[in-house]
Amino acid sequence: MTSTSLPDSLIATLPGASYTDPGIFAQEQEHIFEAMWFCAVRAADLPKPGAFRTVQVGRESILITRARDDSVRAYFNVCRHRGARLCTEESGEVKRAFQCPYHAWTYDLTGKLVAAPNLTKMPDVGRTEYGLASVAVREWLGYVWVCLAENPPPFDEVVQEVVTRLGDTESIEHYDIDNLQVGRRITYDVKANWKLIIENFMECYHCATIHPELTEVLPEFADGYAAQYYVGHGAEFGEDVRGFTVDGSEGLDRIPGVSADQDRRYYAITVRPQVFVNLVPDHVIFHRMYPVAADRTVVECDWLYLPDVVQSGKDVSRSVELFDRVNRQDFDACERTQPAMSSRLYAKGGVLVPSEHHIGAFHDWVQGRLGAQPR
Repeated sequence: MTSTSLPDSLIATLPGASYTDPGIFAQEQEHIFEAMWFCAVRAADLPKPGAFRTVQVGRESILITRARDDSVRAYFNVCRHRGARLCTEESGEVKRAFQCPYHAWTYDLTGKLVAAPNLTKMPDVGRTEYGLASVAVREWLGYVWVCLAENPPPFDEVVQEVVTRLGDTESIEHYDIDNLQVGRRITYDVKANWKLIIENFMECYHCATIHPELTEVLPEFADGYAAQYYVGHGAEFGEDVRGFTVDGSEGLDRIPGVSADQDRRYYAITVRPQVFVNLVPDHVIFHRMYPVAADRTVVECDWLYLPDVVQSGKDVSRSVELFDRVNRQDFDACERTQPAMSSRLYAKGGVLVPSEHHIGAFHDWVQGRLGAQPR
């Protein structure tokens, strides 16, 4: 993808329209978010049968709930009668069934149509055939992943993203993410395209400029090379740093499975299309992006700790504050960049310096998903 008009040190980015054009965003919704495995909710957010959350996946509202057999189910949030949205709340709980507020068609937690006005007079209406349309579901790392595709790709494609970054799956299993608990959750409404957020997370050329707290804790980031660039590498804490906290002070109880090689190190992982995982010895920071428009992305970020840390009410504020600052610094940079994507100066895009060249592979991946040839 190297341009003949650029010095060897620079490669071209995507053009500005890739970040602003609603038509391109619609293609991304169809061919990326609605076609791949999408990380939707933390499984613990569905603590018992009837608990539900609604999530926007591409252009679709998806209803995720826990059935009476404790399994997690996902459905299109659409009544099969006249298409009314079944649940308008972001989260909630029903006792045994979901009832459409329009004509009272009622579905149990397995999606089966169990009641409707005059249904007994329509014996030819199949209770399963006219039940809720289901969506493929998998649970991994304590999260519920859904796929809207009629024929979902193998879930191994998701796991492979971690293998590509860490070299194996055992390394992430040491953190026992399934059994950690949410100590803090912050939702950010970012006025920027989802790709700008991913590009920002993938590189650290900006770290010395906008992340003073982070580079104090992880000094190697001041050199501009992102830890994700090297398979299996974790950025080492500074010599005088005692924990992954805003002031480098002592952290919380170390996760027991974390190996000696992983101690005092930070690992960042991008799981396409919309997840960031950050691993440190005493907690995990898990981002999920929900792209809602070409210029708007909602990011839900969980800080996950050992159950004893959360249940005992230990103070997690110093560890939360570090990455909350990093998030706000990053998202401010993305929002500063978004308006320029529509500038005539950026019609053909910008450039990537050597420490950002791996972002070019992400651009090629996006283009490939949309059916375009790599540049």
